[in-house]
Amino acid sequence: MQKSTCSGIPKETGGSGLRSFERAERSAHGREECPAINSRNTRKKSAFYANSRQDLTPLTTLDSHLFVNICIKFIMGRVIRSQRKGPGSVFKAHTKHRKGKASLRPIDFAERHGYIKGVVKDIIHDPGRGAPLARVVFRDPYKYRHKMETFVATEGMYTGQFVYCGKKATLQIGNILPVGCMPEGTIVCSLEEKTGDRGKIAKASGDYATVISHNPDTKKSRVKLPSGSKKVIPSANRAMVGIVAGGGRIDKPMLKAGRAYFKYKVKRNCWPKVRGVAMNPVEHPHGGGNHQHIGKASTVRRDTSAGRKVGLIAARRTGRLRGSKQVTKPSDKE
Repeated sequence: MQKSTCSGIPKETGGSGLRSFERAERSAHGREECPAINSRNTRKKSAFYANSRQDLTPLTTLDSHLFVNICIKFIMGRVIRSQRKGPGSVFKAHTKHRKGKASLRPIDFAERHGYIKGVVKDIIHDPGRGAPLARVVFRDPYKYRHKMETFVATEGMYTGQFVYCGKKATLQIGNILPVGCMPEGTIVCSLEEKTGDRGKIAKASGDYATVISHNPDTKKSRVKLPSGSKKVIPSANRAMVGIVAGGGRIDKPMLKAGRAYFKYKVKRNCWPKVRGVAMNPVEHPHGGGNHQHIGKASTVRRDTSAGRKVGLIAARRTGRLRGSKQVTKPSDKE
């Protein structure tokens, strides 16, 4: 067998002597390679050592985030529908054919101390909204011009009708005045939640609020909202007299899928909605199984992960309400 020397160290080329030679070379010269050896194995090992030194660099913040996202995807499966909702998602608001925001006039000196008159020019349909809108033209009290305002139309409103806005306006359908100037039992809509916010409550089709009582000492008024709950608001909050037009809209059935398609096409991307139990287990926590069933309790914690937060979230109780609670007076107990 042929002998070769390097740095005064004899070695047999081939066989297991290659490892002993490399070990001797590293001990004598650190990691310097012997010029006499130019084998393929030596080149591979030197490349391996170089790559291993590069892999020891610390992970950056971006790499750590990518690693966490990959782990979450492997654990949680796909991104479910509830995770895709909200800001920063692929969905966009369907606002192409909207006619604009419907709100009351900005409060000014004329409304605080008197009234201002406008005329209804047109009643239009706003795609995506159940209630019609009214275009009302007012004369600007400060400049020689006309200003167009868009109100939610009330039942009984017509084109050419005069609309009065202000503290001293009369109590008629379509007029706007502070809640404190209305008698108890008045039916109103487009009610301001905070003074000057131009109407936030009772604006859907057929909705209305009811003025219950006034407190002159605190300058507060109590109103009944469309949900049935009572709310105390400042008496200076304005509202429009009447009921929002378009009531009974939800009583008419759709009858076919085509009408639902066009309804939600102008509203938002929420139809059709696939049930969770009809999905695969990778797509929804309720998916999978030989038959469609949830397979576990549908209640989840409030602080659970986003991919698991479906079903009854932080439910106080489950099941049907059985019986009714009896309210007894203290005199009945005696």
